[in-house]
Amino acid sequence: MEPLSLHFVHEHAGARFISVGGREVVAGYGDVGAEYGAARDAVALHDASYREILRITGEDRASFLHGMVTQEVKNLPVGSAAYAAFITVKGAMVGDARILKREGDLLLDLEPGLGAKVREFLDKYLISEDAELHDATPDSGWLRLLGPRTVEVLTAVLGAPFEPLAANLGRQAVLAGQDVWLLGTALPGGVGGVDVLVPRAGLEAVWTALAQAGAAQGLKPLGFDALELLRVEAGVPRYGQDMVDTTIPLEANLSHAISYNKGCYIGQEVIARATFRGRMNRQLAGLLLGDADVAPGTELRRGEKKVGWVTSVVRSPVKGQRVALGYVHRDSLEPGTELTLAEGPATVTVAALPFTAA
Repeated sequence: MEPLSLHFVHEHAGARFISVGGREVVAGYGDVGAEYGAARDAVALHDASYREILRITGEDRASFLHGMVTQEVKNLPVGSAAYAAFITVKGAMVGDARILKREGDLLLDLEPGLGAKVREFLDKYLISEDAELHDATPDSGWLRLLGPRTVEVLTAVLGAPFEPLAANLGRQAVLAGQDVWLLGTALPGGVGGVDVLVPRAGLEAVWTALAQAGAAQGLKPLGFDALELLRVEAGVPRYGQDMVDTTIPLEANLSHAISYNKGCYIGQEVIARATFRGRMNRQLAGLLLGDADVAPGTELRRGEKKVGWVTSVVRSPVKGQRVALGYVHRDSLEPGTELTLAEGPATVTVAALPFTAA
């Protein structure tokens, strides 16, 4: 397990650690509810430096990547980001990434454990283009501020009013003596914030500065468990949990990751056919579980027929019960549809995403 650069900082704060994709992650700091509440109502700080970063340089970097992903790259403005999927010629997902376009390079923000897989996929098609792939994970790491008081924290750290950033819009700044990128982020359902890309050698200085500036705003460190609560409530799938190498992006509600005007890319024909057909055979949906303790992978049935399976499960503060993400056959997608669990008599109810308070 690849340790976090800030392992001892988190250990001193009482962190509990887990492995995700072969990399060390802070699961939490002892009170998931307080961490979640800070992200919802104040501000929370998450160490996302376990995520992997692939850097692409060379004159042809944009045109090369443009032909490899589902999203627009060539016309993406410098200083902004876009979410995209990598898919095979058969339309199945290799992975996903947030692409940050800078003046001299492209950065791919990837799930932990996905860097080598995506690099191998890109390498296979990199033949004569002037483009080079670099593992930038050892060089930089992400820290994430989430919550309505993010602006106040950054204003305090920067020593000047911080102009809020819309999702996927970025700008450069100097923070705690470090040259950083600030990138707006947002989850469906209203939780927004700013991701901070920091030179790895400066992570501790920036983490400390943000934590100290946030103390007056009720800042709490945010672990992976609380982040998963926010993600599932927002209905956002995560590759490796809700998406695998047989998933077609449209099944996972990733239409926002697809440009229909960009021209050819690997797997485009499959996406075009599926879009023309109008509906996938199955789709990611919300599930209300009540008090049922359901494991990911559990089958969903309607009568005697298997109609899907569960992928992510959390106990949702918003809904006051366990909720899940899962794939459901198109004939059973209507919110309010009752399904049964394969392992017992308990019923679950299909719900719209994102999950919202009743």
